Amino acid sequence: MEQRRMRTWAAWVLLLTCGAASAQEGHTKVLLHKDRLAAEWDTVNCVKNVLKLNPLLFLRGEVPLYYERALSHRVSVELAAGFTGRSYIGGLGDDPPDPYSSGMRMRHRPSAHAGIRWYLTDDLEPQGLYMHGEFAYLEHVKDITLRDSAGQFTGESLTDRRVYNDLRLFIGYQRLSSTSNWLWDAYCGAGFRNRAIHHVEEHVDTVDRHWSYEVTETHDGVPVIFLGVKVGYGF
Repeated sequence: MEQRRMRTWAAWVLLLTCGAASAQEGHTKVLLHKDRLAAEWDTVNCVKNVLKLNPLLFLRGEVPLYYERALSHRVSVELAAGFTGRSYIGGLGDDPPDPYSSGMRMRHRPSAHAGIRWYLTDDLEPQGLYMHGEFAYLEHVKDITLRDSAGQFTGESLTDRRVYNDLRLFIGYQRLSSTSNWLWDAYCGAGFRNRAIHHVEEHVDTVDRHWSYEVTETHDGVPVIFLGVKVGYGF
């Protein structure tokens, strides 16, 4: 009887030991997988830097050059610097395109973006589904030359200026080509825009041949929607 009891206890101890070892082995595999990704990210020759352009923004009067730098296999930062010019299509909401006029002169002004990106999947390279938070600064400026009663330019001008400070949140998907280092980055999102607008509007009375100019100041905050595709090259 005593020997049977000892064999029973020995069987239970062996079973529990095997179960604990199996569980520890499975847990160790998860840790090793994460450690392996981190180690490979530090040692494997993979894409960690990306230069990108956003062609759709060219039509909206902004030409930025983006630089993304991967900090880990999940986190990266994205910075951009550029300039603003003529807006051909305007934006969503109260953001009209710039009119064509012989008395209007566009002025190039700086633009800047700074953001941080969190990829939702583990990958050695910056690709996959992501969340992206960003701050952006834009300044659009144009000079409108005044006309006299004969319709001739006087040489004097008024400046139309729009300054935007944006906080943006995107969700997007970035994918590297399987055969090269070219990539595409599609995104959509929303944000809050703080606007400081000094708007100059020209009015013409064709009967009296009279030109007048109305200047309005606007300081407000509005919601904005974003949708676009970037193209880039990784190295």
